[in-house]
Amino acid sequence: MILAREVRVIDEDKKQIGILPINEALNLARQKGLDLVEVAPEAKPPVCRILDYGKFLYEQHKRAHEAKKHQKQSQVKEIKFRPKISSHDYNFKLRHIQNFLQEGNKVKITIMLRGREKARPELGEQLLERLLKDIEGYGRQDGETKYHEWALSLLIVPTIKPAKSGGQDAKIKNAQRSQEEVQGNSQRENSSSTG
Repeated sequence: MILAREVRVIDEDKKQIGILPINEALNLARQKGLDLVEVAPEAKPPVCRILDYGKFLYEQHKRAHEAKKHQKQSQVKEIKFRPKISSHDYNFKLRHIQNFLQEGNKVKITIMLRGREKARPELGEQLLERLLKDIEGYGRQDGETKYHEWALSLLIVPTIKPAKSGGQDAKIKNAQRSQEEVQGNSQRENSSSTG
């Protein structure tokens, strides 16, 4: 299905053969018992490789699978509140939200309204405002607050990069040291070695 008249041919050992007419390239591939595969159709002339097409498809699939494995999928976690939540429960759920955001997950916050609370959605709005202040630095609101008859909800996305394990805290602490502190240490070392 190669439409070009001439193609740049690369053999099965990834060595460049040169520019050949399409008929010669196809014959060369057939003689070796392999296929002629167009790998760069936009090039001038198009680049084709002599290879086993089945093996080529398998390797492409394997590479795509490996790339997918190394990607972290962001999840949406949901935390539900009531307007009259106790301070202990509030702090407990707040820590969970902060941890989820640090891991790079999005968090959906739902304020459940029951009975007479449905007539006073401003109680839920006050709780949402308090939450947004408390998670400042971890995440921010994404989109508008959604109002339902029985609840208020909003989505929070992380503003910080996900924490990596393995000594990151030490790197952060070292980066926060001031230039004067570093210079002061070197001056003390010089005075003690000359004295």
